[in-house]
Amino acid sequence: MTKLGFDFPANPRRTFLYDLEENWYLPLLAKHKGLPLQAIKRSNFGEYDMAVNYLTSVLDEAAAVNTLAIYNIDHMAQLRFWGKDVSALLDRALAGRMSEMKVGSCKYTLLLNDRGGVQDDMILMRLAEEEFIAVINAGHDITASVEGNELIADIDRIMSQALPGEDVSAQDISDTLVKVDIQGPLSYKLIRTIFGEAVLKNRFQLEKNMNYFSFNEFDRNGGHYLISRTGYTNRWGWELYLPVANAAEDFQRIVSLALELGGMLVGLGGRDENRISAGPFGLPLMGSEYDPRHTPINAPLFDAAVDMSKPDFLGKAALETVISVHPQKALIMFIAEGIASHRGVYKDGQRLGSVTSSINSPNLSLEKRLAIGSTRKNVTAPDGNAAIGLAWLYEHPFERDAEGKPLAEQDGAPIRIPVQFYREDEAHQPTGTPLNGYLTMEGVSPATAGKPLKNIENL
Repeated sequence: MTKLGFDFPANPRRTFLYDLEENWYLPLLAKHKGLPLQAIKRSNFGEYDMAVNYLTSVLDEAAAVNTLAIYNIDHMAQLRFWGKDVSALLDRALAGRMSEMKVGSCKYTLLLNDRGGVQDDMILMRLAEEEFIAVINAGHDITASVEGNELIADIDRIMSQALPGEDVSAQDISDTLVKVDIQGPLSYKLIRTIFGEAVLKNRFQLEKNMNYFSFNEFDRNGGHYLISRTGYTNRWGWELYLPVANAAEDFQRIVSLALELGGMLVGLGGRDENRISAGPFGLPLMGSEYDPRHTPINAPLFDAAVDMSKPDFLGKAALETVISVHPQKALIMFIAEGIASHRGVYKDGQRLGSVTSSINSPNLSLEKRLAIGSTRKNVTAPDGNAAIGLAWLYEHPFERDAEGKPLAEQDGAPIRIPVQFYREDEAHQPTGTPLNGYLTMEGVSPATAGKPLKNIENL
């Protein structure tokens, strides 16, 4: 099979918008906020040199989604698949049922390995009966041997499932598109102002707004655009795919208007908070909650991403084996008095599981912070903050109702299970002073992404 994935880069790559971040946005933000210029904090993420945060703090950026948040997501890749047998191939390679997608719809799914582990999660858009675009995570476009580890790009993993004689082609088209996400209640206003209201309408019923998990295509200034009503924040918002020729001008207009409307550009740190605080359960991240060694069973999005009724798909047999023994593990959100990354979760001296993600959040109410019982001033202050996170636990800790569903509240009040978060030694024994916190199913921020756009179209 012909290798389609890229070679491992000699140095971390730069997004198309890197220079604009450094030389245009930074001075603009400094002037707008009255802040001195300083270097952008950056990190290698998926073999891209990405901004963690800009001049403002991660906390400030994480709060922007409550108004308007813009994300440079150009490190993610777009893969085009087409041909007479494309639906059959994608059904076989991916955990979701791609063949039943309607043209103009989006679907979240997983790419598994033969052990049922997660190689990547992605969103697919169906452009035509015989054409799809898959939007994948950063770094999953590389096929190479690195220090004894074999990296296989998603495009090569998927195409390896093609049968002899099948009519399917694939191409990485990331160099033709620049991905910018626009999230928050003022996202409708920003997009309408710059691109016109028509791009936000239902492609089949133009008098109505576009549905959640649908996308539109439109032409503007000689370029072809895609815009999907999706996003990794569970708030109202869109993911916009700009043609390269127009991307610099479009990005400047988007960010300039966002600043005028009280929003800002958000780096990796704020984006991580936004996905953990998304809705009642938070959203899992590839490399944190998902990895190639563990199955996604009992993750919040399992039922949406995996169709176990399909005759077969890569990893299905392994999932069936695990499901047959009724695994009790659960991915649960927590609130803690400090960042609990790389710690074990304990209750009454018993280890419940492991923290997979944690970050400070400005989006917690004072009531939720006080419920920790912390004496830390930053936690108890009216304008303070505490940490949020996700943890894989061996068993679901919440009692269940008569139908077997976990109980999130009792007598109208949220159920909160007090726990401690300990660092651990090489033998996985707790050490040092723990962080206090609690497990919860109440969430941090309401999920608004799927709610009617009439709620925000007149803001």
